[in-house]
Amino acid sequence: MEVTKTGVFSVVGRPNVGKSTLMNALCGSKIAIVSDKPQTTRTRITGVLTRGEYQMVFLDTPGLHKPRNRLGDFMVKVVNDTVTDVDTVLLLVEPVARIGIPEQMLIDRIKQFDMPAILVINKIDTVEKETLLEVMATYAAACDFLAVVPLSARTGDGVPLLEEVLRGQCFESPALFPEDMISDQPERQLVAEIIREKLLRLLDKEIPHGIAVEIESYAERDNSDILDIGAVIYCERKSHKGIIIGKNGAMLKQVGALARADLEEMLGCRVYLQLWVKIKEGWRDNLNNVRNFGYDERM
Repeated sequence: MEVTKTGVFSVVGRPNVGKSTLMNALCGSKIAIVSDKPQTTRTRITGVLTRGEYQMVFLDTPGLHKPRNRLGDFMVKVVNDTVTDVDTVLLLVEPVARIGIPEQMLIDRIKQFDMPAILVINKIDTVEKETLLEVMATYAAACDFLAVVPLSARTGDGVPLLEEVLRGQCFESPALFPEDMISDQPERQLVAEIIREKLLRLLDKEIPHGIAVEIESYAERDNSDILDIGAVIYCERKSHKGIIIGKNGAMLKQVGALARADLEEMLGCRVYLQLWVKIKEGWRDNLNNVRNFGYDERM
């Protein structure tokens, strides 16, 4: 069936509220990495869902937070720009009957630009119905949302209802992307993000926030179904390098094994993955380094 209706939706909210998990659930595939660490998503990621005559484009954004370096400045700019660059905003919140500072800032921006917005209350599997009703009343008093959709992005409960609501926000238009496309991210970028996801999962405290991953080599072997990938993990301190490598290289081997398993499933071929760790002190506060790692506010 030919696509005749499209909609572009931004998914915004505070860090660790479940934006990437929701976009993956909507698209039915792993588009964005997820972890329990705040600020997992660093840039705007596009996911595409084509179903019948509808094509819905989702923009996953970093969590809105107070920036502490150049990388943080870039992430906040991505959020603010994306709120006003779409057909409808999806404000994703936790089931708490109190509007926090990040949520209020986003609501103010929605009102400032008179943007159509849908309130999505995530993690409903963690609260009672009475609490959920209080949350709905609190946000209804703060903003005139087009709709309120409670769901659990983790379990998928309520996600089909949200998709149905979003269809009502689509407009007459040909497809914006090829119908078999699920993301605009280049494969190399997806590979780097998968590796960073494993680092986020395995490392503690502040170390993950100072990590960047760069793909140095990416090539298929001649007459083979093996893909050779070489990646460099950059960190900011010598002590962090030792932790990432681990005793006798144990941590780096674990990162590589987990990443390779995901990459082989995603790419549909065998992967030979080599990882190196290098130090680039203070890269998050160096504008050129931030841009070199793909976080460019001029894009």
